[in-house]
Amino acid sequence: MQRKAYVSGVAALLAVVLAGCTGGSGSGEQPDDSKAGGSTTTAPAAQPGKYRTLPEPCGAVSHDTLDTLLPGIGQIADEEQREKEYEGEATPTYDTDRRVGCRWKVESTSATDHLLVDFERVVSYDNAVSDDSKAEEVYATKETAADLPEPAAGSTGSSDSTDSTGSPSGSASADGESADAAAPSGTASASETPAALQPRTLDGLGDEAFLNDKLSASGSTAQQRTVTVVFRTSNVIVTIEYDEQPTASAEAPDSKELQDRAENLAQKLAETFNG
Repeated sequence: MQRKAYVSGVAALLAVVLAGCTGGSGSGEQPDDSKAGGSTTTAPAAQPGKYRTLPEPCGAVSHDTLDTLLPGIGQIADEEQREKEYEGEATPTYDTDRRVGCRWKVESTSATDHLLVDFERVVSYDNAVSDDSKAEEVYATKETAADLPEPAAGSTGSSDSTDSTGSPSGSASADGESADAAAPSGTASASETPAALQPRTLDGLGDEAFLNDKLSASGSTAQQRTVTVVFRTSNVIVTIEYDEQPTASAEAPDSKELQDRAENLAQKLAETFNG
């Protein structure tokens, strides 16, 4: 009787041990399954941008284009000095793979002209956001900061008889003042700037683009006009700042002339990237 009791106890103990081993094996496999499942759901990294390098900005603008933008260069008699002006001056940068720029300043008998060309290559450090998407965000920030006016509805862009708001040129405003009188000092009135020359977004330039045009008083008489063109092509954002200040005349620089010059340069730079 005592031997049977002993055997039964041993059998019961073995059954408990075997059950424990089976349960331990099952729980031990669970972390491996979770890890395997996690590895298969990892999202692929977002695509890198099209451009990995940037052009040399001081060499990106041809001499012929600089002759148009900076008329004073052609008035420089000394050939060595003229070549130096063509070369421009590189803007300070900490990483030439990410941002580079060049500026020019040339005086003529009638005005002083400044030109800045800036290239910025945008890189996203978020694997879920592509370089192009990040560049879109950076561009959108610049456009928002420019505070472009809403385009006039049904405007033809003509300044012959209407201003940018569609009211007769020089007509009285709601408070009884004329449009010219109500304009802030040092800025062009609405009747002076046709809708087609107002700050605006641009079509057919890179992936997206805008133009800004500001007129500011400089000194006691001269007025300085600054035209800025910004466009994005893939993950690169190009900024052109072009301004002119008359030497003595109080007459403001011509808006259309400066805008045409800046837009022409922008188109040429866009072709450089696309080529």
